[in-house]
Amino acid sequence: MKNNLGSPVGGLWILRALGALTILMGLFLAVGGAYLAVLGGSLYFVLAGVALLVSGLLIARGNPSGALLFALTLVATAIWAVADAGLHFWPLVSRLVALAVLGLLIALAYPTLARASGRTAGRGAHALAALLAVALIATGGYAFVPTPVIAAQGTAPTPVPVTPQTAQKNWQHWGNTTAGDRFAALDQITKSNVNQLEVAWTAHTGDIPVSTGSGAEDQNTPLQIGDTVYVCTAYGKVLALNADTGAQLWKFDPQAKGPNWQRCRGLGYFDQDAPLAATAVPTGGTPPAAAAGNSVAGDCRKRLLLPTLDARLIALDATSGQPCAAFGNKGTVDLSVGMGEIKFGYYQQTSTPLIAGGLVIVGGRVADNWSVDEPPGVVRAFDVVSGELVWAWDSGNPAVTRLPADGKTYTRGAPNVWAAMSYDPKLDLVYLPTGNATPDFFGGHRTAEEDKYSSSIVALEGRTGKVRWHFQTTHHDLWDFDLPAQPLLYDVPNGQGGTQPALIQTTKQGEIFMFNRETGVPIAEVQEKPVPQGSIPGERYSPTQPFSVGMPSIGNTTLTESDMWGATPFDALLCRISFKGMRSEGVYTPPGLDHALQMPGSLGGMNWGSVSVDPTTATMFVNDMRLGLANYMIPRDKMPKNASGIEMGAVPQEGTPFGAMRQRFLSQLGIPCQAPPFGTMTAIDLKTRKIAWQVPVGTVRDTGPLGIKMHLPIPIGMPTLGPSLATQSGLVFFAGTQDFYLRAFDSASGKEVWKARLPVGSQGGPMTYVSPATGRQYVVITAGGARQSPDRGDYVIAYALPASK
Repeated sequence: MKNNLGSPVGGLWILRALGALTILMGLFLAVGGAYLAVLGGSLYFVLAGVALLVSGLLIARGNPSGALLFALTLVATAIWAVADAGLHFWPLVSRLVALAVLGLLIALAYPTLARASGRTAGRGAHALAALLAVALIATGGYAFVPTPVIAAQGTAPTPVPVTPQTAQKNWQHWGNTTAGDRFAALDQITKSNVNQLEVAWTAHTGDIPVSTGSGAEDQNTPLQIGDTVYVCTAYGKVLALNADTGAQLWKFDPQAKGPNWQRCRGLGYFDQDAPLAATAVPTGGTPPAAAAGNSVAGDCRKRLLLPTLDARLIALDATSGQPCAAFGNKGTVDLSVGMGEIKFGYYQQTSTPLIAGGLVIVGGRVADNWSVDEPPGVVRAFDVVSGELVWAWDSGNPAVTRLPADGKTYTRGAPNVWAAMSYDPKLDLVYLPTGNATPDFFGGHRTAEEDKYSSSIVALEGRTGKVRWHFQTTHHDLWDFDLPAQPLLYDVPNGQGGTQPALIQTTKQGEIFMFNRETGVPIAEVQEKPVPQGSIPGERYSPTQPFSVGMPSIGNTTLTESDMWGATPFDALLCRISFKGMRSEGVYTPPGLDHALQMPGSLGGMNWGSVSVDPTTATMFVNDMRLGLANYMIPRDKMPKNASGIEMGAVPQEGTPFGAMRQRFLSQLGIPCQAPPFGTMTAIDLKTRKIAWQVPVGTVRDTGPLGIKMHLPIPIGMPTLGPSLATQSGLVFFAGTQDFYLRAFDSASGKEVWKARLPVGSQGGPMTYVSPATGRQYVVITAGGARQSPDRGDYVIAYALPASK
């Protein structure tokens, strides 16, 4: 007797193998499902597991009843899947595809199964196999189709033409303007011709960011002044490039050293020959040199301000790249003055300095969670020409307005400002998005002053540094919900044919606040709502938290067991077990000794990339990430030695009774446990304050389970990190995804209308300009590597339409 597929011996082995596979799947689901049921979870998995076990045993014994039982299980699973997840594509894929593939194999093997029992198989098995095959092929094909989360409705607004008077001349601030709008009044590149964009030039910085743990990241948005583009690298090197060719004009190396968190998001730029938007003169004080009209002979009338990762502020001549000798000490201001002890890597500059009139204003990043004795979070304003300290704002001791008294320091551990700030020259107000007092996850030791200004928008007078108003977006923050994004200053429609000055602030917890930026009074309604209370000894809890109910919330819906997801039912089951083993009480689930789910986690929601806005259509564009964290507190005597947890892991929080653990809420395959999308781009109509559209951003081409690249452009929507760019021609450019692309979206619909493959990923901010020499519009992006990707580079790439011949 021959041993082949059509023989009894060959068929028997097929059935045994197929039965064994079904038994293994059933055993996993039955055991895991039983544990889930004990935790109070869904009974589906244990019931389906038992059914698969019986089905597999029957199939292995050659009994056709096993196939029929499996068919009933598959039908029941489909009914349960729709009831559990609704008619949503990716949740249904997770629940059905693996069993459908097994069903296809069983249907193909059914004739062999029938013969093994002495029966004659009809054509029904072949028809069912064909039906399952078609369904699986259709599912696989649809997985590549971009599908909006919220589709655009109504008639798309027509882009407003750019006039010579309104056209953008330079990109001279990190957010293009001190309002942080990231909007370019340019329309040479349009929806109709964007697909013709090509690489115009590529430059290399020679400074590849090495990412180990929380290492170096390229997160730069270049500046453009006239015929020169300026970039800074993760390690603080500055390059000047020709705007039409990318040729290097000069390079400056600050020789900065730091053990972690190396990045330079942007440079400041000041032109002493340009009229000041506001005269930053402290009341009763000496005017800054810039405001007083003091001249700088020769060099440095146009200067760049470079923040370094080792706490220096350096002024460079924009033409030559040489330090401005009259600024501070031979071009450098030492930001460690008045700070007390600064351990290596505990204080640095990561975000762009703010140029406000004749002042350059800096905050600083502190190493949040080592101890209560972190460096101060002071914000300081220096004369942009001389480097002289004009004012200081110490949130822990507002009485200190310049340097502390001899032998004293600014308040250690007080709230800092690590994100980009904004400035309104008409109101002469500087807007600070503050962090929280250190450490992040225990606050029983915090003073009233530290709590007062934590996780708040604080408006300071530009002339004096005095507080005009403030609004706290998280009370007694125990979640690391510091404000990560540059505030957007924009005049919103007031419903009466006019506008009112607004400040719009995005948050890590997916909330969007809108205030009158002159008074701090909310324009969009804010409600104080009760939140869950914790039980950690020595801690106190705010009974309520502010929710911006007058604006859309993004990605912060309270998760349920049905929201758990996986590539298969098996990792989805493990995610359900993890979920049922944690407290999950919404955005403000308080930390405890048990595991608590924070969603969105302290990575966001929205993060440092901020927003962009098209003022011609009153549309704001917000990108987000949806990554949950599993947190718990660790008693001091149980803290692991040498804990650091710069971003994830155990953090010591010395000086408090507890350390803390942060872990990403991922499946065993390294995939977020909640259903996709994991990152989106959202357009918000600022006239109606409603979502106009929302689309997933990013594919799994350059990532995947266990970190293995899938090489498939499936637009599932991946976590985003980086800024966007809006243009007056109706385009939104974005590159901060997990795959290696710069994309352009139709700002009216969210449809992806162009993308260019990058050599590595990017966290940089796209910017655009028109060359004064050639009249050609360029879109420029830096590409140093996507977050969590080992692929790194040192690219600066400019795109343009084909040059006219």
